[in-house]
Amino acid sequence: MKNKGIIVVFLVVAAVLVYNAAYIVNETEQVVITQFGRIIGEPKKDPGLKFKIPFIQTANYFAKNLLDWDGDAGQIPTLDKTFIWVDTFARWKIVDPIKFFQTVNNRFNAVGKLNDIIDPAVRNFITSNSLIEAVRKSNRTLETAEIGPEGQERVYATISTGREKITEGILVQAQPKLAPFGIELVDIKIKRINYVEEVRKSVYGRMIAERNQIAEKFRSEGKGEAQKILGDKERDLQEISSKAYRSAQEIKGKADAEATGIYAESYGADPEFYSFVQTLEIYSESMNNSNTLILSTDSEFLKYLKGFSE
Repeated sequence: MKNKGIIVVFLVVAAVLVYNAAYIVNETEQVVITQFGRIIGEPKKDPGLKFKIPFIQTANYFAKNLLDWDGDAGQIPTLDKTFIWVDTFARWKIVDPIKFFQTVNNRFNAVGKLNDIIDPAVRNFITSNSLIEAVRKSNRTLETAEIGPEGQERVYATISTGREKITEGILVQAQPKLAPFGIELVDIKIKRINYVEEVRKSVYGRMIAERNQIAEKFRSEGKGEAQKILGDKERDLQEISSKAYRSAQEIKGKADAEATGIYAESYGADPEFYSFVQTLEIYSESMNNSNTLILSTDSEFLKYLKGFSE
């Protein structure tokens, strides 16, 4: 029984020692072994099961994959004295865990170093370039042409540096300062650029006034086009009416000519009968309730009435 107890104790102690001696490194981690705070050997970067001296040595884990840094948006003046809010972000990684452990030791302190180095670099490049350089990255023609107040296409300022080169410059300037901490700055980008509140109100007011001016120009052009259409319509109506009137007059003229011809033929055939018919038509038109005639009894105009009364 005593031997069994010793064996059990031995096994428990061995299990504790093995448990404390073994550690696992996965694909996204790297480990620095320290002994009483002093670094021992090279960092362990290959994934797998590793061993150390139990209780004496300590495994310090650091990330091996890309890490994010999100800077605080700050107010920065551009070269053309325009105050803007600039918000940046970056990707970084620990390439030398020993330097990292000896200098900043942990991720929280590393973020503080990134703030101290990247923020001044961003400010330096923004203040050294105009606003248009920070906004655009090339002089390509915009897909949507914008019309200015005078009806001409807006001409944008030509850039020589551009946003892409500005971020590359920030990266080049900041990276050497981060190397002593075992940090590699992989990429940095400007996430957002915006005017400060005071400038924003002025810009929005100018934009609204400009758009109102453009809208008024379009409305004026629309009214002019409407008047032109109405004028064309009136001209077409006059032309149609004129052609209709001419056709009507031609038809009327032909009808009058035919009527005159018929009258002439009838007059030639029997002048007395023609005179009789014409006189009756005159009686019909002149003798009605609205007309009053005062004639003598021997008037030639009443000769057919005289004959009728007899």
